[in-house]
Amino acid sequence: MIAASADLLVNPWRFQAHPEVWLLASVLLGAYVYAVRVIGPVAVKSGPVTTRLQRVAFVCAILMLWLGSDWPVHDIAEEYLYTVHMVQHMALSYFMPPLVLLAIPKWLFDSVFGQGRARRVVSFLAKPVIAGVAFNLIVMITHIPDVVNRSVSNGLMHYSLHVALVLTALLVWMPICGPDSKLHLQPGGKMIYLFLMSVIPTVPAGWLTFAEGVVYKHYDTPIRVWGMSVTTDQQVAGAMMKVGGSFFLWAIIIFIFFKRFTPAFSGDRSYVAQTNSNSEVALTFADVEDAFGRVPPARDPLIQN
Repeated sequence: MIAASADLLVNPWRFQAHPEVWLLASVLLGAYVYAVRVIGPVAVKSGPVTTRLQRVAFVCAILMLWLGSDWPVHDIAEEYLYTVHMVQHMALSYFMPPLVLLAIPKWLFDSVFGQGRARRVVSFLAKPVIAGVAFNLIVMITHIPDVVNRSVSNGLMHYSLHVALVLTALLVWMPICGPDSKLHLQPGGKMIYLFLMSVIPTVPAGWLTFAEGVVYKHYDTPIRVWGMSVTTDQQVAGAMMKVGGSFFLWAIIIFIFFKRFTPAFSGDRSYVAQTNSNSEVALTFADVEDAFGRVPPARDPLIQN
């Protein structure tokens, strides 16, 4: 009996149940299925209620929420390694929010927020400057040593910080891939916006990577998972925040650039011409070549007949 209790105290891989995470994931899944099957057919008069991309994005978002918040990721992140804690936060703020927004159809967004005060509040908070400042402020707060040391042992504070992080992250991604295209930035604006979002986190990441001594006392425990020292742990976490987050955002910037400014990448290789019936017809290269071939060459006025 004593040996079993001692094993529970020193074994970082011991199973710990998190029914609140299972309940949250189940409620979100049930709400989405109900909305698609009950509300969707009423709101959408013609066409599909959801696309395959939206359904896949939702499943991926739920899986990321569950895996990032359940055993063993959550327990290792909160008790032993700040590196895993950083992975958890990046999943909740960088990877999951865009998947959630991609999964929400426009009709569902309209059904939830309507066109009144709630919609105006969301539209205001989703403005790039406001959303960016709020999100990065939460990121800065969640890296303050005293806040980290207190939150990992205070359940209410811990979940409150996670909720604030996810909500502000959703607002940050609204101008990029939110369900309401009216809130989207132009492609050039998206690239500048994402670039700035990739630069700001380098401040706490650099401080964490090059800090001397132990920054977070909570993670200075004698039990070292994977044999990683506390100093190495915080340095890897800082490097992961700087390199991993920047790589993800820069990958999206490159995608937007090629999609917008390289026709071959987006598949749009032709111009669009208007016919007499006002319908759009693709103008191919052969049409342009034929038109130029039917135009007589310009005569040089210096050449006499």
